[in-house]
Amino acid sequence: MVEATVNTNNESGVGTSGGVPASSPAAFNIASCLPLRAAIAPTQPAIIVARAAGPRGRPIYETHTFAELEAASNRCANGLAEAGIDRGMRTLVMVRSGLDFLRITFALLKLGAVPVMIDPGMGLGRMLDCIRQVDLQAFVGIPLAHVMRLVRRGPFRTVKHVVTVGRRWFWRGRSLYELEGNAGDAPVMADTSHSDVAAILFTSGSTGPAKGVVYEHGMFGSQVRAIQRHYGIEPGEIDVPTFPLFGLFSTGMGMTSVIPIMDPSRPARVEPARIVEAIQDCNATSAFGSPAVWKRVAAYGVEHGITLPKLRRILISGAPVPYTTLEQLHRMLGQSADVYTPYGATESLPVASIGGREVLADCSKLSREGAGTCVGKPFSGVDVRLIRITDDPIPRWSDELLVPDGQLGEIAVAGAAVTKEYFGLPEATALAKIAEGDRTWHRIGDIGYRDEQGRLWFCGRKSHRVVTEHGTMLTVRCEAVFNEHPDVLRSALVGVGPGGRHRPVIVIEPKAGRFPGHARATVFREELLDLGRGNELTSCVRDILFHRSLPVDVRHNAKINREALSIWAARRIS
Repeated sequence: MVEATVNTNNESGVGTSGGVPASSPAAFNIASCLPLRAAIAPTQPAIIVARAAGPRGRPIYETHTFAELEAASNRCANGLAEAGIDRGMRTLVMVRSGLDFLRITFALLKLGAVPVMIDPGMGLGRMLDCIRQVDLQAFVGIPLAHVMRLVRRGPFRTVKHVVTVGRRWFWRGRSLYELEGNAGDAPVMADTSHSDVAAILFTSGSTGPAKGVVYEHGMFGSQVRAIQRHYGIEPGEIDVPTFPLFGLFSTGMGMTSVIPIMDPSRPARVEPARIVEAIQDCNATSAFGSPAVWKRVAAYGVEHGITLPKLRRILISGAPVPYTTLEQLHRMLGQSADVYTPYGATESLPVASIGGREVLADCSKLSREGAGTCVGKPFSGVDVRLIRITDDPIPRWSDELLVPDGQLGEIAVAGAAVTKEYFGLPEATALAKIAEGDRTWHRIGDIGYRDEQGRLWFCGRKSHRVVTEHGTMLTVRCEAVFNEHPDVLRSALVGVGPGGRHRPVIVIEPKAGRFPGHARATVFREELLDLGRGNELTSCVRDILFHRSLPVDVRHNAKINREALSIWAARRIS
């Protein structure tokens, strides 16, 4: 077992900011949280990495303290500077999760360079499309990534500075380890401001083409403070983030990040025992992941009677969480712990949150009847408005856009952590942003409403709404009706047919072992149609199709790829 304990001191004098220092708009660098924490708690583990299994199948843990991570990131920053990477340079980072990812990302931020983050799990073609958008100036990656760069040269034509993390073979550039060997660990910290560009993070592309979201240093700081304050996260806690980017947030909050044995680009294939052992071995108090991860962990935990009494919270985001998953996880947690489902987007994170205990006690029954998914009340400092539904740009704010509480509208948000633009995509920016004086509203693209308690309810993506001759149908509300059938794992509403009026089709993924043969399919289909007829939201549905495994997004393995599914359904219907 790894010796890791919770230190909840607040010696930093920054309250619950956990290492993000108070600063003036004239000078702020999000990377300053690292040297601050290294000064306060130098021997606290910053990152614990689980390596390949040791004796009796147990993992071997490699630990690096905050003082060691601070020194390593400084050496890395000095080495990257020697390679020519400087302030403002857009730098693609393609390394494995763990120490390399943390120290390189912090090094680039310290230099004032702009790390570009693209999920390789989205597939080579989509990833290359993202790279073409950015006009990269530098590239830091493992050898395999450099082979890709050489084979597919076009998107990398603007790259001038190349650094290899590992053995450099026949390509140009420098080895990071050689650069670091000649570099000292003198402190590095560019005098960036709140409004300086810090990074470009790409969306998953699960609901359209992936886009590069421009983050400023101040936005990252606001995110860290909002998350830490809302969930009561204390410096010194121990976190198991199963998505690499959230390891950066953990470090920013002064937490220890435990990296379990898993492929973060394939969360639906995670070995649940590996997540459980990382939580138990390292005395974790917090954990983060997508529904795909926690669905597997929850089922495994209940099957083996596992409890996780030291966990204070589990955060799950990326897609709606099945109620059975919430119920199973609560059986594993202590009474004072909860499962939270923060709501937001790459462009606006966080927006709202709700605890699983509240969901199960107060919201799940309504959701099963088609009310949508309750995502909770907005975070402090986040303004949320519901506006009329349109696919057109809205250049300027007008109060005429507002819809009353209780009525459906598109969710728009504003706040210090809300981003202002996509990189190099003015048309996409125009469709997603609304100007109001010096504030920018982001249109999330989700349709929902606010209830009498001030909670937001998510009813489906705007781009996924199905406009029929009977009215507009929303995915989350309609699918909940069919998901009540005991043999249904999940369902998807899609529209087929030309023109502005579509034919609604429900595509069913049955539970394991329940895919119907020809005779059972007729009965199964009629049972589902009876369910639909019993709810006014779905009474017009006439077409039911069965699919063995609905296509899902690559980042969270939970969002249904409705664009691909609608094409499949149209072919089957025809």
